[in-house]
Amino acid sequence: MMQQDYWLCQFISISQVIYQAPIQYGKSFLHAETDGNDATYFLLHQLEVIQKALAELHRYIEQKVNQRRALERRIKLSAQLNARQLDLIAHALRHPDAQYDIRSHQNDHGVVYQTARTDLLNLADRGLLVRRKIGKTWYFSPASDLETALDAL
Repeated sequence: MMQQDYWLCQFISISQVIYQAPIQYGKSFLHAETDGNDATYFLLHQLEVIQKALAELHRYIEQKVNQRRALERRIKLSAQLNARQLDLIAHALRHPDAQYDIRSHQNDHGVVYQTARTDLLNLADRGLLVRRKIGKTWYFSPASDLETALDAL
């Protein structure tokens, strides 16, 4: 394939696919040997291996594209949010049921109450957090559409 300028083949790993199912690889040889050295069995197996390797390459590329988009979004957000807010949003994305309050944010980041309050209220004003008051305490939770709200920033 490389000699025929199929440049993409240099990025696929058929050895990994063969390693995952070595018995099938051996059987393709055995069938070829027992059927008058007819290589059809082996070629069909190799085509399946190449298809699986290409599918794995596509999954890998998609994963890298998603990582790149996340990095680009983080860079874009870093111009609008401070490091404490970025950390909180990263946590909120991993834990959509989390709840935050001003005191916990203050303690987590070693800042004064007013700074923690400003951070959380700013995120709520941007639609990234939802705030509600229980008794005298304000609680903040990730917006149900946090991903969409982040994309809109």
